[in-house]
Amino acid sequence: MNKKLGLLRDKRQKAFEGGGALRIESQHKKGKLTARERLHFLMDEGSFQEIGMLVAHRSTDFGMEKEKYPGDGVVTGYGTINGRLVYVFSQDFTVFGGSLSETHAEKICKIMDLAVKNGAPVVGLNDSGGARIQEGVVSLGGYADIFYRNTLASGVIPQISAIMGPCAGGAVYSPAITDFILMVENTSYMFVTGPNVVKTVTHEVVTSEELGGATTHATKSGVTHFACANEIAAIQNIKALLSYMPQNCEDKAPALPYETQNELRPELNTLLPENNSTPYDIREIIDHVIDEGSFLEVHKDFAENIVVGFARLAGRSIGIVANQPAFLAGVLDIHSSIKAARFVRFCDSFNIPLLVFEDVPGFLPGTDQEWNAIITNGAKLLYAFCEATVPRITVITRKAYGGAYDVMNSKHIGADMNFAWPSAEIAVMGAKGAAEIIFKREISTAEDKEVKWREMEQLYSDTFANPYRAAERGFIDEVIEPAETRFKLIQAFKMLENKVVNNPRKKHGNMPL
Repeated sequence: MNKKLGLLRDKRQKAFEGGGALRIESQHKKGKLTARERLHFLMDEGSFQEIGMLVAHRSTDFGMEKEKYPGDGVVTGYGTINGRLVYVFSQDFTVFGGSLSETHAEKICKIMDLAVKNGAPVVGLNDSGGARIQEGVVSLGGYADIFYRNTLASGVIPQISAIMGPCAGGAVYSPAITDFILMVENTSYMFVTGPNVVKTVTHEVVTSEELGGATTHATKSGVTHFACANEIAAIQNIKALLSYMPQNCEDKAPALPYETQNELRPELNTLLPENNSTPYDIREIIDHVIDEGSFLEVHKDFAENIVVGFARLAGRSIGIVANQPAFLAGVLDIHSSIKAARFVRFCDSFNIPLLVFEDVPGFLPGTDQEWNAIITNGAKLLYAFCEATVPRITVITRKAYGGAYDVMNSKHIGADMNFAWPSAEIAVMGAKGAAEIIFKREISTAEDKEVKWREMEQLYSDTFANPYRAAERGFIDEVIEPAETRFKLIQAFKMLENKVVNNPRKKHGNMPL
């Protein structure tokens, strides 16, 4: 038995060594942790249980049978994060560059299957050179097996992808299907075709970082939700994200203990500028309404005219969608509509109530928007809100103009409660433009056109640019003092805890993609 135990221990030791000391040192020199070091920082101490430690590849071409490493370039298993079950895979760049082989893919698929069966999140730590070229089509088939499982698991369990190194070609599509992507600045990148191919085909000269680095995807494409300064920051972000989520679609997000206290926030009464055209940062309002320090913003540097993220209200997890007047006046455009729609659908998938702060002057006009399908892309956000069955509450702080009023979780598309501040302006358009259209004749024939215009503008503003017409119709449930907002929201979400919606039976909708 001692001899057999010795053999087992040798094999385990070899698995722990990955690609060997030199390759581990090379990984560290790049500012990167190894696959096992990442798991050490991610999982609760002593909780990780490895699956498939001794798996080896089956390839015999190009001399591959002479080079085998236990685990085959990926560490897979399960454990706990903050006491909750999570399944993980961590690709090992020190073994064949973390390239995906047939058995490498099988290991990932196995833990994904277990995650779905047991209703727990999957976290993938990606650091791979792509498909293992020596294996040909079987490695490509392995990617497809993973994509298929990503899709089946979507909306069933949370899926998080952290890009810790290269992620190119077909490898990018698995993270793209998952719920959230995190990237590490300067050491990770994602692209379908690399700089060399780009140069050959389009003659553009671009670096890997410029083409698909963390900053590029956080600001230009929106592919990544979080750009993290280093790997430890990325791991901390993963833990924070998971803390707002339930284990699966049948579960509720964990609630923190909370004792009722004075929920009035008088400072909210003075936050809005006197001039309705003056910008302000919606995050100030969010911070005064939610539990202190609980806001985790998603997609912070992309489509900044809308703010989305997770927070807690009286200890309970909520998702927030808010127009941002400090950027492009808070208009809705292509990128902001897609960003918000994706977030709304995630929250609805996992029973996370939605809170909307609305201050929107409309959709962004222009040929660029129209030619790039603002109609279809704006409809994505409309569709996402319409199909959401979680508790949904809207607070209109200032402007709610035109079709954007409808889209931003209005009563007409199924919002449960709609509050408005006295400063709210709910109308087809702003008073200035409306007066120009409605009173065109009166203005054109007036002796002093400028004075008449201002007079008609004031008339329209007094009539429509307020929350009271909408309140009279029941489109607004209550006009409240800003100071009351937190109290009203806590009570309303508590009232909506057991909300049930029975929609028509269907396979699935055909949203405007």
